[in-house]
Amino acid sequence: MARKLDLVISTKGKKRTEVDMRKNPTDDEVLAALLGPTGNIRAPLIRVGKTLVAGFDPEVYSGALADGQTAKKR
Repeated sequence: MARKLDLVISTKGKKRTEVDMRKNPTDDEVLAALLGPTGNIRAPLIRVGKTLVAGFDPEVYSGALADGQTAKKR
């Protein structure tokens, strides 16, 4: 699913990682962003438009949801 999107944003505590999928990152780079310490996908996982957000950070969610609303209005 991530390969069909433009951006993957992952939050790990206070750390935020962005993977630009248009630059064809390796599978290892994408998995490093999406998987947690137990090897499971970070939760929650949400797709907003062409962005996939893994993990929870209120600032990231509000930004992604605002961008998704802007994209839908175009």
